[in-house]
Amino acid sequence: MAPTNDDFTARLMNEMDFELLQFIKTKVTSFIKWDLIKFFHQNPHTTDTVDNIAKYTGRDEQAIQIELENLTRSGLMLKTTIGKTAVYTITSNTQLRKSIKQFVTACEDRHFRVKAVYHILQRLDKASITTDQNQTLNRKGNLTHEA
Repeated sequence: MAPTNDDFTARLMNEMDFELLQFIKTKVTSFIKWDLIKFFHQNPHTTDTVDNIAKYTGRDEQAIQIELENLTRSGLMLKTTIGKTAVYTITSNTQLRKSIKQFVTACEDRHFRVKAVYHILQRLDKASITTDQNQTLNRKGNLTHEA
């Protein structure tokens, strides 16, 4: 069976440093996360609230909240509570900081950015298909909750 254009595209998009590819596939799974990683890399001493980070990045506060929590779970961000207010800062983990720097530096290359965008869109497309399927099943009464 002859390879399809999709196979060729996937092979081409996977041609990058393995560690960077894994970093994208496991840590930079949305464009908001990409923006946050870049923002905190460029401002490594920033410790701030969700609303201020949303203003700095030009993103929706609720979306920033969700992605900061995800980045905290993945180890890229640290969350601290001061009084009743949560603040976020970039991880102090040396290896993760090295991976972040490697990713941000690689993003200076247009070809790398195209590949990174491809992988994020692939993940978003798969997540969208799964959500759509779950909603369809839910409407049919086959599920009692969404995944």
